[in-house]
Amino acid sequence: MRLDSVTDGERMQTVSDWRSIQARAGRLIRLDDPVFDNDAAGDHILNRHLPDVVPPGKPLRDAAVLFGIVKREPATVLFTLRTEHLTAHAGQIALPGGKIDATDHDPLAAALREADEEIGLAPSLVEPLGYGDIYTTRSGYRIVPVVALVPETAPIVANPSEVADVFEVPLDHLMTPSNHLQSSREWNGARRYFYTMPYGERYIWGVTAGIVRTLFERLYG
Repeated sequence: MRLDSVTDGERMQTVSDWRSIQARAGRLIRLDDPVFDNDAAGDHILNRHLPDVVPPGKPLRDAAVLFGIVKREPATVLFTLRTEHLTAHAGQIALPGGKIDATDHDPLAAALREADEEIGLAPSLVEPLGYGDIYTTRSGYRIVPVVALVPETAPIVANPSEVADVFEVPLDHLMTPSNHLQSSREWNGARRYFYTMPYGERYIWGVTAGIVRTLFERLYG
């Protein structure tokens, strides 16, 4: 099935709630599998015409984010709005997450730690399902998405030093390919392309939208 040929009927059968993701968890990379395809996804997919930003030989920095699916009917996904005073990506929409520290056992541990620090989500409440493909950014990061289920009763408290707001977007909206728009802008004298997924007043774009698109391709492609 072509990704962009999913009909409304097929979409409602496959993306209607969190159980659809749970049923498709076998398509995710296993949590105990250390093998990832570093070229599977990333900013470069839409920008083959642009040179690499990271110099050859320079190691990429590892990070992990939580694609937390709230077990509501219908299901939703947790997002954060970063505070305006941060030095990187201030005021942008993101998935909870950050750099993988040396003390983190694996990407899952990093994503859970960061989600706890950013939005007060207790790791013990999270039900991990698997990894998405590594997403390589032009800023030099390799980001591992951790797909997990979150109880709808889980307490969420934004850390005001990092997060201005925590909000939810319907899973159905994110997993509908017609909502995956391609946009572009001039960047260092060249045109850069990226995904956007507007939802009401929320403008999801760039790396975050790219990760969502990549998860859609793995789960429903």
